[in-house]
Amino acid sequence: MQDWQHSVIYQIYPKSFHSHAGNATGDLLGIVDKLDYLKWLGVDCLWITPFLRSPQRDNGYDISDYYAIDPSYGTMADCDLLISEAAKRGIKLILDNPYRDFYIWRDQPNNWESKFGGSAWEYEAQTGQYFLHLFDHTQADLNWDNPKVRAEVFKLMRFWRDKGVGGFRLDVINLISKPADFPEDNTDGRRFYTDGPNVHEYLQEMHREVFEGHDLINVGEMSSTSLEHCIRYSRPESKELSMTFNFHHLKVDYPNLQKWVKADFDFLQLKQIFTDWQLGMQAGGGWNALFWCNHDQPRVVSRFGNDGEHRVVSAKMLATALHFLQGTPYVYQGEELGMTNPGFDRIEQYRDVESLNIFRLKRDAGEPEASSMAAIMQKSRDNGRTPMQWNAGENAGFSTGEPWIGIPANAAQINVESQLDDPDSVLHHYRALIALRRHEPLIQEGVYRPLLQDHLRVWAYLREGHGERLLVLNNFYGTPCEIQLPDNVINPAREQRVLISNYPDCPQRTATVTLRPYESFVLHLTD
Repeated sequence: MQDWQHSVIYQIYPKSFHSHAGNATGDLLGIVDKLDYLKWLGVDCLWITPFLRSPQRDNGYDISDYYAIDPSYGTMADCDLLISEAAKRGIKLILDNPYRDFYIWRDQPNNWESKFGGSAWEYEAQTGQYFLHLFDHTQADLNWDNPKVRAEVFKLMRFWRDKGVGGFRLDVINLISKPADFPEDNTDGRRFYTDGPNVHEYLQEMHREVFEGHDLINVGEMSSTSLEHCIRYSRPESKELSMTFNFHHLKVDYPNLQKWVKADFDFLQLKQIFTDWQLGMQAGGGWNALFWCNHDQPRVVSRFGNDGEHRVVSAKMLATALHFLQGTPYVYQGEELGMTNPGFDRIEQYRDVESLNIFRLKRDAGEPEASSMAAIMQKSRDNGRTPMQWNAGENAGFSTGEPWIGIPANAAQINVESQLDDPDSVLHHYRALIALRRHEPLIQEGVYRPLLQDHLRVWAYLREGHGERLLVLNNFYGTPCEIQLPDNVINPAREQRVLISNYPDCPQRTATVTLRPYESFVLHLTD
């Protein structure tokens, strides 16, 4: 197996991680300050979202200079120090590379919509034409059909590769190829530009020009993609990507695929999506990037768990359910603490351009403020962008200055310092999961087999191989329930070894199992 297939990757959103300088936003030296913590946690790689020069219209994704550090984050010398200090601790850096500032022009727009709301086209008076922006209007889409554009992208990637970064996370990379005729659509246009006509050809060219012959991780973020495409993107013989992110499992609380509506999640759909992708990637030789959270998503304990009475056990349960799947797990800053959504209830507390645009569109359409805010509070990207909670002190230890966005009220109770010395904390549970992945081959290589797929509360599965199996049981709800496992899953005469549990006791089990609220455990079984 490749090294990254038994690694755990930690995602840092530097604006909210830690400020060494005491500013409103985090910086690169702030990450250097916390490298010993990350080494203690046990992660292998750091994926750092954009810190290059940018007008910060979309929190750094609107890059204006790919060869310069944004002054708010520090200097190139700070970046070099971060790379070298991380390497001393055996930690690789993965650079986030969005490519959205070369242009696609048309005399007349079609009816495609921006993912941030409104038209995907913007008129530019100086040229008298419209340019395409699938995201914010300051982030014009790159024209990958132009070989000179591709050559420039590969050049800048080689620049960062030669500086010592360990890989790249490629932002919405499956949207880079558009059909030449830009057809009209009866929805928003995504079916025409998602996994477009030349995307595999361009990624293979990138592999030849940048990755071949180098020990690099290249992970693609995929928007509205298909399993078949992700198998092709990530299987080794394709020579495209190491692994893929997909977001299908994070749309199970989108009723009728409408994101901006407050709604409960569909548990059966969540299980089915994970199972389909586990079985499909397994059969096709692809590789999953596994994640619950990132800088664009709400906090998972608020979304699929319980951020009140059962916060600790539900955060541990969600971690266990994900980390025993086949693929490479990602931990987003604060996830390892069980950080929650902040509960901001006024639009003035939000900074995210998508949330502000959606709120304006909802109000312009006549939707009441209360329901508009309810959707924003549940779905906003700012839920995952509040500052990392290091301690119970001023600004949660993030900075000595006033942060760029508010600190959640529960930071005094949920923080790194309070959990470091608590062996029953969410933090220690994550540390144990990371260590297990490194030492238990079945987590890396075992065949995934789903159990009890129609159960309304429990996600159960096996990882099997070499006459051994891991039984993973997860109660996704706050009430006890009893399950009956299929025959031959548990042999009472054989040894049961508990690998991890989110309750202090985990008694010997039979085929009939009673699970406590949000209970989760993993048993190592022999045939």
